[in-house]
Amino acid sequence: MALPRLDIDGEWFRDAEGRTRLLRGVNLGGDCKVPFTPNGHTNIPTDFADHRTVSFVGRPFPLAEADEHLARLKAWGFNCLRLLTTWEAVEHEGPKRYDEAYLDYFAAICRKADDYGMYVFVDFHQDVWSRMTGGDGAPGWLFDAVGLDFTRFHAAGAAHVMQYKYDFARGGRQEENYPTMTWSQNYKYPANAIMWTLFFAGNTFCPDFLVHGRPAQDFLQEHYLGAMEAVAERVKDLSNVIGFDSLNEPGSGYVGLSMSYRHLGPSEKNPFPARPGLAWSPLDGFAVARGLAREIPEMGIDWEQRAVVRKRDVLVNPDGVSIWKEGRACPFERAGVYRLAGGEIEVMDEEFFLERNGRRFEMEKDFMGPFFTHVAERVRAINKDWLLFAELDPGSGLGHGFPPDTPERTVNASHWYDIVTLSTKRFDFPVKINPYTGRTTEGADAIEASYVRQLGRLKDASRTLNSGTGAPALLGEFGIPFDLDDAAAYKAWDAGDRSEGPWEKHIIALDLMYNALDQLLMNSTQWNYTASNRNDQAVGDGWNQEDLSIYSIDQRSDPADINSGGRALKGFVRPYARVVAGRPLKMKFKRETGTFRFVYEAEGRGETEIFVPRLQYPNGYDVEVEGGEAMRDEENQRLLVHAVGSDKVAVMITRR
Repeated sequence: MALPRLDIDGEWFRDAEGRTRLLRGVNLGGDCKVPFTPNGHTNIPTDFADHRTVSFVGRPFPLAEADEHLARLKAWGFNCLRLLTTWEAVEHEGPKRYDEAYLDYFAAICRKADDYGMYVFVDFHQDVWSRMTGGDGAPGWLFDAVGLDFTRFHAAGAAHVMQYKYDFARGGRQEENYPTMTWSQNYKYPANAIMWTLFFAGNTFCPDFLVHGRPAQDFLQEHYLGAMEAVAERVKDLSNVIGFDSLNEPGSGYVGLSMSYRHLGPSEKNPFPARPGLAWSPLDGFAVARGLAREIPEMGIDWEQRAVVRKRDVLVNPDGVSIWKEGRACPFERAGVYRLAGGEIEVMDEEFFLERNGRRFEMEKDFMGPFFTHVAERVRAINKDWLLFAELDPGSGLGHGFPPDTPERTVNASHWYDIVTLSTKRFDFPVKINPYTGRTTEGADAIEASYVRQLGRLKDASRTLNSGTGAPALLGEFGIPFDLDDAAAYKAWDAGDRSEGPWEKHIIALDLMYNALDQLLMNSTQWNYTASNRNDQAVGDGWNQEDLSIYSIDQRSDPADINSGGRALKGFVRPYARVVAGRPLKMKFKRETGTFRFVYEAEGRGETEIFVPRLQYPNGYDVEVEGGEAMRDEENQRLLVHAVGSDKVAVMITRR
């Protein structure tokens, strides 16, 4: 198909004809975080001993199955993929030993996406650094390079890893062993925090620490960027590949933290509420890493107080296991952060990671900005047209916007979730019956308004980009768990219920999210589409019991039906203006009635294209156009609109 390349113009994506492109896509896919061979799903035991010989060929799906899945995504109206890869997928075998078969496979998936009219931006994904530290991303050999022994992380309590904590024989969800969403707490655990500090700030905090003859930060970032370049070389000539994500949800390590500070609630040093999990201080982390037992406060949710409170103290590393390899020293002790003597740890510089010589360190300005520059320079040396999709540490927020030295032609690709729904796997609200529109939700307007406020703040951060001219906001991740209410929808499915009833909550939640996106005219890529997803609470998307996939093979009851396998389709398969010959002004869809309204300021003589899904209009639809004329393309589920004698065009679609 050879899609036209995209560039940015203020808050909009523009194609070569000057038309605005609204990107509405999906992350592909959740199981790309783990190897295909052997099956790396986190419900399967492993000690990661085979980390150098794994293969990610087949993630997100075998090439032979690509047409089926991409045709489905096209039928659902998606025109963009945030296509996942990982550093480990590319460079798992060892330094600069790239997996050529995987690179061929990845490029083939990108070419296939072009055949189905989908733009791609490449997401070098990670969560809490690596599979060995409870997530995904970096290859295992990096630990050896810096002197850490990942085989000791679990015994030392230095990482919270499902593969070690989950009772595989029992199966099912196990909140007592591996509670929902607890993988994210790993950012505070020492195995993570040490690696992130070295990756982003090693040159500042331990410049004399060399890895294979190079400063640790330079060594780590050079290999990360080298893996990114290896992918870039394979897809450089594909016009549908529009750029690279900088790095998914990066961590800040110990940057900006006082050595002894434990965050137990809003304070002068940290005004934000505490989060559930162990309240690690950097000193706790260094002590545990060195093999010292440490009592650390554990925070938890008190539902009566509606607050995160101190629940108990937990003894971490009672067996005194060091995670440093024999003969390898902690570079931070050598740099003067702390001192170990007589089995005790002593802080040498309380503000080491916070300030020095009157200079206060800022993660975004001092470390993320230069990193963004390095990523942009390296990939644009291969293809000058590529955009940078930038992400900051999600824990730091976007209150100050992006760093001032962020490169030009950058997109705000931040993430957002309804945290309560995500962490509790519930979406509860009172309901009432409206005699005119059928069932609706009491309080739904308030929920939607809250979503608009939250996403509006995220979008506002885009104004700080591109020398103040602004940038498109593309919501890189959002979505809901589909195993809400203890997987009630799956149980109904197993009992034979094929109606929309079991998916009602999911549909409403997604509808409210997309309503907010429409109101803000934001681009998005929903999390996620996992081809291997199962209706099994131990499996889900194949990673840490998450289950946010809009598709599951267990729901694919009719191979002849393109929609078969989809979950809560009416929540996200909805009309939207995906190509606009001008500037979008207003877009709104009312799912209950099927009424869609789009208004735009016409520019030139181009064609505006609106996706009109048969799923929402099974009996057809009526169209009214003010200031233009429309032509239906039923086969491709689209409506083509031309302005006629007016600078403003308003399109109204109603269900028959």
